[in-house]
Formats: sequence, structure tokens, C-alpha cells
Amino acid sequence: MKYSIIHLIVTFMICTCCQQTISAATPSSTDTITMQHGYSKVNGINMYYEIYGQGAPIVLIHGGGSTIQSTFEKVIPLLSKTRKVIAVELQAHGRTSDRAQEETFEQDADDVAGLLKNLKIDKADFFGFSNGGTTTMQIAIRYPEIVNKIILGSALCKRSGVPAQFWGFMEHATIDNMPQELKTAFLKVNPDPKALQTMHDKDAHRMVHFKDIPDEQIKSITAPTLIIIGDKDLITPEHAIEMQRLIKNSEVAIIPGGHGEYLGIIMTPQSDGKQADYVIPMIESFLNKTR
Repeated sequence: MKYSIIHLIVTFMICTCCQQTISAATPSSTDTITMQHGYSKVNGINMYYEIYGQGAPIVLIHGGGSTIQSTFEKVIPLLSKTRKVIAVELQAHGRTSDRAQEETFEQDADDVAGLLKNLKIDKADFFGFSNGGTTTMQIAIRYPEIVNKIILGSALCKRSGVPAQFWGFMEHATIDNMPQELKTAFLKVNPDPKALQTMHDKDAHRMVHFKDIPDEQIKSITAPTLIIIGDKDLITPEHAIEMQRLIKNSEVAIIPGGHGEYLGIIMTPQSDGKQADYVIPMIESFLNKTR
């Protein structure tokens, strides 16, 4: 599939002391998949989460402008066959509340770490997509003790990792640029147009002011790492290779398709969805390997 640079830019733009109180997790079922879901008070926000399956825990962190379902709906059934999947929604996204401060990847990392502490999960694997991949890097940097392995799907750590046009586009981003599929997905779980606008504006502001993660911090990541991008991704192959060279114990997979097509994210309805059928076994193989 061919992607224009503008389509990729738009897709990436939107696909970018802890309180010990947890709401009662509510069991429900989607088709044949049993789910528990609830809210946890973390760093001043009510953070929404969903839990599927049993086994070794893996935390899923969605992309910017997204919800759990708009990023991971197609892969949760596959991963939850053998693992305990903990999917989260970050500050101002979907069902999670906002706080009176801008979003940062560092704060997202603190929030995820706080949630896992509340859920009494000492250590987990992490799979972040797009902005969620950058958050996953910050988790590995800031909280190495809770990290087993990490998967970075189309993650960005340097401004040079995307075409220069991206940054000019971001400076003029409006909610009108946001694909209707993501607006619909957000409003389906949070029917508040003001919350949608807030989420969009905070995501856009964060990307306009994106700063490189210093090499020293990236090199400090010791967790085994799998880096995944699409061959028509917004993230350049050169950036993926640069990350692989900076993270000592890492490997790279380049999958046919665009930004998030290998996950079947909601923005790729034209995809036949078959990439996930071989990407998820590849991820499971990586997770199952002994160090």
C-alpha cells in the first residue's frame, strides 16, 4: 500500500506519591474473551485499565489520540491466549481523566508505573505503539526494576526520526485534521467533545515541543528490546537502526505496510489485517526467549 507523507503525518500525529485506591474491577465478556476493567487513582488522575487472559503480564500502551481499542483491538485476542494482558489509557485519553498540566512522556511513564504498583504487579513486559512506544522507553529508563522486556512499535526518540515536514505540519494541527475513525473511537468511550478537544490539543502540544531523548538515557536501557516499524512507516528505517545501535540488547523487525498496519489499528481499515497473524507469533517468540 502506498501512503502519502501527509497521510502518514496525520496518522502519527494522533497515533502520538501514588494513591493506593483501585476501583473494583468489573468482569465482562467480548465474544469469547473475558475482560476485567476498572479505574485506579494514580498521581491525581483516575486511570482506566483492562485485563485479559492469564500468564506472564504484558502491558499495552496505545498511541497518541487513541484508546485501547483503536490501537490494540485486533491483537488483544491473540496476545491474551498465552499472557495476562493489561491495557491502559493514558492521561486525557479515552476513559482516563485529565490533570491540570500538560502531557509528558515522563509523566505517562510515572502513571503506568503507579498503576502497576496499585495492581500489585512487580514486573512485566511492555508493548508501546507510536507515542506509547516513546512512553515505554521512558518506563525502561525511569523504572528498569519493573521491566522484563520491551517492544517498541513505531516509537520516536529523536526529531530526526521522522521527515522534516512532520514538524511544520504539527505546528498547524487542528482537530479537523484528526481522522474521523479516531474521533468516533474516543467519543464511543467518552461522549464529551470537550474532552476530545483537550486530548487532541495536549497531544499536539507535546509533539510540537518534542525533545530528543539523550543518547546516554537510551543507552541506559538494559531490557531486551524488539523494535518494530513498517516499511512505509512515518518512522524512518534509519531511525529504527539508530535505536537498535543505541540499545545494547535489541533487535529490529521491518514489516510490510504503513504506520500501525502491522497491528491492524483503526486507521488501517483497508488492510487485510493478516500482518498481525505473523507479527504476534514473532513478538511471542521474542518474549519467550531466555536472556
